[in-house]
Amino acid sequence: MRELDQFADVTTGVLHVHSSPAALCPHIEWALAATLDSQANLKWTSQPASSGLLRATTDWMGPIGTGARLVNALRAWPMLRFEVTEDASEGVDGERFAHAPGLGLWHGAMSANGDVIVGEMRLRTLLAEHGGSGSLARELEFALGSAWDEELEPYRSGGEGAEVTWLRRNVG
Repeated sequence: MRELDQFADVTTGVLHVHSSPAALCPHIEWALAATLDSQANLKWTSQPASSGLLRATTDWMGPIGTGARLVNALRAWPMLRFEVTEDASEGVDGERFAHAPGLGLWHGAMSANGDVIVGEMRLRTLLAEHGGSGSLARELEFALGSAWDEELEPYRSGGEGAEVTWLRRNVG
């Protein structure tokens, strides 16, 4: 662990690279190794939702804020589809980041069961700014990351040889 992080609380999370060109895979592994300060040996498999693209999933462990650092390392490549989750730890909410070409980056707080948390003050602001207009529903959909879920859903299911971790929004 880096000297800077030696006293930070440790958390865990998951990185899902849903789609990447093969030529980019070693660069992604180098970026992850630099961010996590450890070797990133991802198992790349074909992405059935997009011919010619690859996918990989890995669990990670690091100081609180590592999820955001992973996202910063990966957003250098706008053609990637990926999600990063950071589990909640004492006094800190979990986080979910989603990135898709054409949509860019979305970030939301996450409960222990994986629900997106939209805080009271954010909801009050949305109501104050958009309550009397038809745009409130659109703003709430954005706050929930709905467009990212719709874009990434076909890429989430496991293909042949892929590790399967379901991140479906329709739970229960």
